[in-house]
Amino acid sequence: MKSYETVIGLEVHVELATQTKIFCGCTTQFGGEPNTHCCPVCTGMPGTLPVLNKRVVEFAMAAGLATNCKINQKCKFDRKNYFYPDLPKAYQVSQLYLPICHDGGIEIEVNGVKKVVGIHEIHMEEDAGKLIHDPWEDCTLVDYNRCGVPLIEIVSEPDMRSAEEVISYLEKLKLILQYLGVSDCKMQEGSLRADINLSIREVGAEKFGTRTEMKNMNSFKAIARAIEGERKRQIELIEDGKQVVQETRRWDDNKDTSFAMRSKEDAQDYRYFPEPDLVPIEISDEWLHDIRSRQPELRDEKMLRYETEYDIPEYDASIITSSKRLADIFEETVAICEKPKEVSNWLMVETMRLLKETEMEPENILFSAQNLARLIGLISDGKINRTVAKEVFERVFKENIDPEDYVKVNGLTMVNDEGALRTVIENIVAGNPASVSDYRSGKEKALGFLVGQTMKEMKGKADPGLINKILKELLS
Repeated sequence: MKSYETVIGLEVHVELATQTKIFCGCTTQFGGEPNTHCCPVCTGMPGTLPVLNKRVVEFAMAAGLATNCKINQKCKFDRKNYFYPDLPKAYQVSQLYLPICHDGGIEIEVNGVKKVVGIHEIHMEEDAGKLIHDPWEDCTLVDYNRCGVPLIEIVSEPDMRSAEEVISYLEKLKLILQYLGVSDCKMQEGSLRADINLSIREVGAEKFGTRTEMKNMNSFKAIARAIEGERKRQIELIEDGKQVVQETRRWDDNKDTSFAMRSKEDAQDYRYFPEPDLVPIEISDEWLHDIRSRQPELRDEKMLRYETEYDIPEYDASIITSSKRLADIFEETVAICEKPKEVSNWLMVETMRLLKETEMEPENILFSAQNLARLIGLISDGKINRTVAKEVFERVFKENIDPEDYVKVNGLTMVNDEGALRTVIENIVAGNPASVSDYRSGKEKALGFLVGQTMKEMKGKADPGLINKILKELLS
């Protein structure tokens, strides 16, 4: 039986986090009433002229440097001609002949094996609008708010061989872009979308098979399922003696299958020519040096620093740095309270638990570093115990309340009056003779029961260490 190898390359479209669009002053803010974030320029009205947003070029350079690309210091825009209802100009301004970045790559690791996925190029372009299909009215509406939102398209080499490698590549790429601040990469809002180019060939063959493309995938889970589904479909075609047709397909995640949309266009179908309304871009050595000097610390470097500077275990450092938001909270909180291990524990245990329970992404965390530091301070100062701290943290997590105010208003301050606590414990001991007898006969668990009864009586506001001390004195 023949064995097949899957060959995968990706085209990743990333919406840049600029305040305004690539060629006009309209807002890039997500949402809004349809057709309210647009103007004559981004809707392609006759006689209008584009003006390039400098920040777009800087973001593209930053992404290129972070992915080990060469920067083309002389590049230009080209006009890509095609008609589609969400493209009001009937062309898209993009880069074909001289993209801003080229010949890069990032290292990924899957099952302990590392490899470099090459990046063929990164180019700048404008986004199209959005079609909204209305099943009730049986019509299609067009929202041009997204027209002209700046994109970079990151085109990989066909170096990936499995869904696992693709997801590893996308996750690393997403983190790089988030750490750079060039995009929020919110896939549910379309800020990060991937086109999958996939073909199969017999193991050992040098020539690539015929590839298909699945466009605008915006979920890692859907991408993994789509790769596996398309791989099986192509193998079945070849095994049946049929040919794979080069085409664009649409993946239906609900039906777990793909459908042919149109034959795959080649570059000549788009009739590219230099964009006549924009001058070529010249990136000076000084400008490039300035962008390079502003590159932030990325995840891999941050992980190593956390392990050495804060003495954080490698696993903890990997989890905390897996989200820029988590890493920012960690560093800001440590800067305030100077207790890195304590901060790490709260992020690794309670924060991760609540994120899972609420099905929330770390990027959407509400609480501030200041309030987490205050909570840790309350524990360190002996004002609350850890049981109460967990209760308070849930409110901090959900509402970002000031933990000091919350403890004060709700009377949660720990009782440290040894005389009053001793009286309560004496009553607990007197009321539980069986447990006292069990403890004295060597059953250590009985002590835990008496501690629990005392905490219950004190409504959780006592120091467990002090309770243990008094109990052992009374029972010895």
